[in-house]
Amino acid sequence: MAMDVVDYEIFGHEMQYVEVELDPGEAAVGEAGAMMYMQDGIQMDTVFGDGSAPTGGLFGKLLGAGKRLVTGEGLFTTIFVNDGAGKRRVAFAAPYPGKIVPVNLGEIGGTLICQKDAFLCAAKGVSLGIAFQKKLGVGFFGGEGFVMQKLDGDGMAFVHAGGTLMERTLAPGERLRVDTGCVVAFQPTVDFDIQYVGKIKSAIFGGEGLFFATLSGPGKVWLQSLPLSRLANRIVMSAPVAGGRSAEQGSLLGAGMLGGLLGGDDD
Repeated sequence: MAMDVVDYEIFGHEMQYVEVELDPGEAAVGEAGAMMYMQDGIQMDTVFGDGSAPTGGLFGKLLGAGKRLVTGEGLFTTIFVNDGAGKRRVAFAAPYPGKIVPVNLGEIGGTLICQKDAFLCAAKGVSLGIAFQKKLGVGFFGGEGFVMQKLDGDGMAFVHAGGTLMERTLAPGERLRVDTGCVVAFQPTVDFDIQYVGKIKSAIFGGEGLFFATLSGPGKVWLQSLPLSRLANRIVMSAPVAGGRSAEQGSLLGAGMLGGLLGGDDD
């Protein structure tokens, strides 16, 4: 299927959104719940799978939906079509602080492998599939699992990275060792494997876990400084209801403690 060629603009710094401009008849596909706003003249429709093969019949739609279910995503995606006479815009917002990464699939060989929760939106025609890691170590110890998303096509796709983004092109044989949750995306030419830390003491007391990912070139990789799992863990650990410390408990005589000592019970 021919890809829609879309123009775009990314706004913001810590909490970004991408505004996609659609010519009449063009469309974009977005992750459910990612849409921020759309101009009048854009029609929204929810479809099975990714909507990249609308003529594939019921079996094709079920197959596309099944792929998304395996990667942990919902069965549906949302298609935004410009039915107006002029250019119209639709915007998609990042789910948490970080950076939106625009990737022209046609310029990197047509395929991008990314974490299951990284995809944000794409030009209509980009196919959302499954990438199984062939090595059992990745599946058992990879943290994020051995089932990842595969984006195929020659159009624009947008993925989200938490925190600060690192984009790097690895030379043949060049290797990076990375926390498993910090991997956002990579080209299929990059070898992705899991390596044991090597020292039980480091694993137990270092806070980094027993395993880390190894990325070997050649190819481009995208890394994030703040994975969603790490952000969620820090929030839960800081929540008083979960036994964590609240912001009021930062000092011995913080405002919360003084309030508790001086206020007492009204009765």
